[in-house]
Formats: sequence, structure tokens, C-alpha cells
Amino acid sequence: MSSQRCVISFLFLSVLALFWTSSLHAQSVPQELLGDWSLELQSGQPAWMSIVEKEGRGSVYMRVYIGPDGPYEVTEVFDGRIKFSLEPKRKTKDGEVTAVQTVDVGLTNGKLDGVIIRTPSKGNAEERTPFTGKYIPAMPPVAPDLSKVHFGHPISLFNGKDLSGWRTHESDKTNGWSAIDGMLVNTTTKTDFSATGDYANLRTEAEFEDFWLHIEFLVEEARNSGIYLRGMYEAQVVDRDSRMQGIQGVGAIFGRIAPSTNAGNPGGHWQTYDLTLVDRHVTVVLNGAKVIDNQPVIGPTAGAIYTNPAASGPIYLQGDHTTVRFKDIYLAPVVK
Repeated sequence: MSSQRCVISFLFLSVLALFWTSSLHAQSVPQELLGDWSLELQSGQPAWMSIVEKEGRGSVYMRVYIGPDGPYEVTEVFDGRIKFSLEPKRKTKDGEVTAVQTVDVGLTNGKLDGVIIRTPSKGNAEERTPFTGKYIPAMPPVAPDLSKVHFGHPISLFNGKDLSGWRTHESDKTNGWSAIDGMLVNTTTKTDFSATGDYANLRTEAEFEDFWLHIEFLVEEARNSGIYLRGMYEAQVVDRDSRMQGIQGVGAIFGRIAPSTNAGNPGGHWQTYDLTLVDRHVTVVLNGAKVIDNQPVIGPTAGAIYTNPAASGPIYLQGDHTTVRFKDIYLAPVVK
């Protein structure tokens, strides 16, 4: 009888534990966590997070600088906090996982706080990156009526002579930027499409709210760069025939909104962007063709250095990619 009681007790405790764990996972995400957040990591890397719930299941979109943004399934809800796992770090050619990354996030005294826990697979010390966050108001329910938006007089952002009004974003990288024959030129040795490199990105000293931006660019075949609106949303810079097409091609807000058509020019030819950002909605005119029409941008794109759409930000040009030229850079701010 004693042995039977032990078996029964064991089965009862196992079922109870399973029920408790399932209930833990099935709990709804706390309402106060739902929505978008601009994160401030202790590491200094820009980051963004969006917590959503559908049919009782929580998911998180989270991007740290150039990384992917998910979605990642919420695996635990407990005491007002949630846990989930980010994409594992992979460094070996055979796909071996070198570190598992988990995130714990919640509210403390009404303020968001969390930590990214990186656990190496081969015995090295655990790494913890604490972060805080600011809530991002919901996207406006309707697109702005651009016919009623007033723009100020266009101002020139590049004088064609030197880099007045601009500075490199990274102090520890090579500066490939210069003013040559009225052009803003970035010269690098990089020829591939990898996400970062040894050369510095460039940004305006000034920061802006909503605006219309005119900018012309030239890239050779199989080369790329990018133009970030408010340091947050990248308008892709590649040639018409690039291997990067659609949502990653010319005319796209990179990884967020695909152009309606490929209106790009071949490599080695000048191209023109007219980019309008109003109420987190973007209009893109490429070489005279409207390819994105007043569409909402949900979250910053990969490589963004600013992640709070409620704040002003710079015009930011990718320099850690390949050689590129820009000219005729004008911005007209929205007058409220």
C-alpha cells in the first residue's frame, strides 16, 4: 500500500505541476505592458519592443540595433512580468548555438524595466543587460490629410563645400565622408552587403520632427546605403537591378513597407528621393514615381539609432556600407 500511495502521490504532484505550468503560460499578458516601447539599454545600443496579445497568446517584437525583431512567443507570465527568448546567437558555420538569450520584462512602480540575459553554451559567465523603456503612444487611427499639411521654406542641409552641419555617428570608426565637387561622398573599401562595417555613419547636427526631404543619390551596381528619416526609418539606397528587391529594394522603407513598383535607375545613375514623414506615415516618391503613398510605419527599421517616434531626430546616412554619393539635400519642416 505504501508503494501504491507513493505512485499515486507522484502522479498527483506531476499533474498538479503540469496544470500549474500550463496555467502560468496561459495567463494573459498584463494590460499595462501591451503596446510599443522605446528602450534604453545599459549597453547603449538602440532598441525597440512591441508587446501584443492575440487569442490569449502573447507575442513580442523586439529589435536591438541591427538584429531581427521576431516575433517571439511569451513563455511565462508571473507576478506582472513576462519572459521570452530572443533569437539565439549563432557564430559557427555549422549553425551551433553559442549563446541563448532570454528577456525578463515588467513594470516597477509604474516604470518599465527589464533585462536581457545571455547564457553562453560553453561555460563562460552569464551576461546581463538591464534596460528601461518609454511608452510609445498608439499609431494615429487615420492617415494625415497631406493636402492640409503646411510645410515651411526648404532649407539646404549640405552646402556642397564641406561637412558643416554634419558629424559622424561613431567616433571609433574610419571617416570616409568628404565634400567633393558639390557632392557628399562616402568612400569605403567595403563591397559586400553585410550589416555593418569599419566606416562611420553620418548624421545631421540638427534634429527634426515631421518634414519633406529631397535628396539625390548615386550608387554603382551591387552597392548599397540608406537614408534614415529622424534616425529611425530607412529609405533603401540600391540600384534598380540589385539583388535586394521588394521590401528590401530601392523605394522601400527597409523591411517595413515595400514600394508599389521598382522605379529605380540602373547602377551608376543619379536617383531622386522625395520623402515625406507626417504623423508616423511615410510617402516615398522615387525618380518622380510615387511608390509608397502615406503609409504607416510600424516600428523603427533595422539599424535605427533613434527608436522613439514621439521625439525629433536627425537625417542619418549609412556610411558603414559601400561607396555612395549624395547631393541636393533639402528639407522643409512641417509648420504646425
